[in-house]
Parts: sequence; structure tokens; C-alpha cells
Amino acid sequence: MTTISRRAFLASAAAASASTLFPTSLLAASKDLVVGTWGGTFGDLLKENVDKPILTPAGYNVLQEISGPVPRRTKLISERLQRKGSMDAALLADFDMHAAAKVGALYELDTSNVPNTANILPFLKKKNSVPLIYSAHAIVYRKDLIKTPPASIAELWNPKYKGKIGLSDFLYTTNMAYAAVGNGGKLTDMDAAKKGVEAWKELDVKLLPSTEAVGNALASGDIWMTIISAARGYSWNKKGTDLGWVVSEEGAFPAVYEAAVPKNARNPEAGFAYMNALLTPSAQKAFAERLGYLPTVSNGSISPELEKQIGFTEAEQNRLWIPDLDFIMENQSSMLDTWNRVLKG
Repeated sequence: MTTISRRAFLASAAAASASTLFPTSLLAASKDLVVGTWGGTFGDLLKENVDKPILTPAGYNVLQEISGPVPRRTKLISERLQRKGSMDAALLADFDMHAAAKVGALYELDTSNVPNTANILPFLKKKNSVPLIYSAHAIVYRKDLIKTPPASIAELWNPKYKGKIGLSDFLYTTNMAYAAVGNGGKLTDMDAAKKGVEAWKELDVKLLPSTEAVGNALASGDIWMTIISAARGYSWNKKGTDLGWVVSEEGAFPAVYEAAVPKNARNPEAGFAYMNALLTPSAQKAFAERLGYLPTVSNGSISPELEKQIGFTEAEQNRLWIPDLDFIMENQSSMLDTWNRVLKG
């Protein structure tokens, strides 16, 4: 994994005017801007740090279309042949966005239509999307209930935690990657993944419907351990739950979330403006301070203290897995089928 050394530049975007944030080509009369995204805490964060301070003054009326990642990805791909789609901007995990890019559903993004792409960290640059936030899906656990940090993935199948492990239903791709590696396979070993999921079933793993549900279960003590972004562990810690997180000795799944503009957007100029707003230092700083996700731009300044809490050491970065996005795209349906059949059947 590429080692990232970010000596962030001082951010001045908070004082920037709408004309500074958006070149003339991106400014438009008041128009609806439909954004396909997650709801809950993240949706509120977008409203407070992107929509209201940046896009509303620039003349946009931002409407959030809230859904889970699977229906959003399906809609993005299935609508691509229609003259006009239902979203002007879409937010998804990198592997979901990869699938949409592969079928030609997304605009190319560069400095000509999204000026702030100039500041994207090199290892996160993509042709058809911009990186929104990044962290890693690590093992997050209750420090007051599990005294020894779970250094190995094997702890996720330790019988002493029967009934105390909870997993997010919509992170099935990440969870199955952990199941594959934790049961003797590589990331692409679906037999090992199935074996791991079946073992979770025997351990009475709790399947939780949302990220917020995972956080609530950790806070109540209903579960003691999960697989979720280290960023979430940080943000829930701030709310009073005594949590720790580890990049296990076997590694961890990168958590990269991206944004893109569908080629059939009703208002593509608004979509480009949204991409630009997501990459402003003020928005990136808010994502870091509120949610614990690392900035994706070189001018996304955060304090050294925060960097220490949410960043990764060189050794941890080198242990992060490099997922095969083509494999995930080609096998995601069968992964979901296995996941549902074993844990919900």
C-alpha cells in the first residue's frame, strides 16, 4: 500500500466566497441538485458542511435521495440507458463506483469541470470519480469489555465472543473479504468466505441493518466487536463509548468512498459543482473532525493531534489489502446471495 505523508497546507476555504469556490463555468441559476447518498449522521454532515455553506449560496437547491448502497448502485447502472436519470451526483464505495464506471455510466472528471481535482492525493485519483473520504474497515471493539486488543482476525471467530459479534448488513463485501482471509484464503477465495460466514452463523453473529445500528449496539453492550471503519470507532468514541480499533496482523479492508456525476444527470453542471464542493478544505476538515475520515486532498488541513487519532502508521498502511475491484464487480451478486442465504436463511 502506498505510504502517505501529508504535511497539510493551511486551509483558507472557510473564508472563500462562492465565486472563489466555483469558477464562472460552474455557477448557475437556482436549480435542483439531486444527490444519491446515505442518510443519518452522514447525510446531516453533508447538509451542514457542503449543502448549506457552499452550494446554497451558489444558487443550488440540494435534494438528498437517501437509500442503501445496493439500490443506489443498481439505479445508477440500470438508468444509464435512459435519456435522463434520477441523480445529478451519486456517492458510493469505491468498488460500487468502479462497477458504474466500467459500464460507462459516469462523466470523466478533471480540472476542466471540477477544479479542485488538482488537489486530490495521487493514490486516490480516478478518472470517473472523486474521493470523498477514506479510512479502513478495521476491527472495532469495546475496550472496557475486551481487555486485550484483538490483534488477529481469528478473534472474530473466537467462541468466547458468541453472541457478542455484530456485523453491518450493507458491508457484506468487506465482511466476506474478512471471512475469506480469516479462514485460510485470499480476498478472492469465495469458498473460504462462505466457510467464515457459516462459522459466524454458528456463533450467533448479530446482523445489523445500518452503521448507526452497529454504533448503538456497541454503545449498549449488545455487541462487543465488529468490522467497521476506524473512522466510525473514532466518532463513537467521541460520543462516550469506550472503543478501540486495530488493523489486524493479517491486514484490513480499505474504506474509500467516492462521488461521481451520472452521464445522464438532469443537471450535470450542478453535479460538477457538488464534486468541487466535496473537495474543499472546509468540507474535508469537517469529515475528519466529525466522522474521523482522513482528508482526500493535499490542502485538507487537520491538526497533528487528530492525525494521530485517525491516521495510520506506515506499518498499518503497508498491511492494508488491495482489493481486486474487477473481481468484486463480477462476483458481487453471488457474494450477496451467499451472505443472505447463510445469515438470513
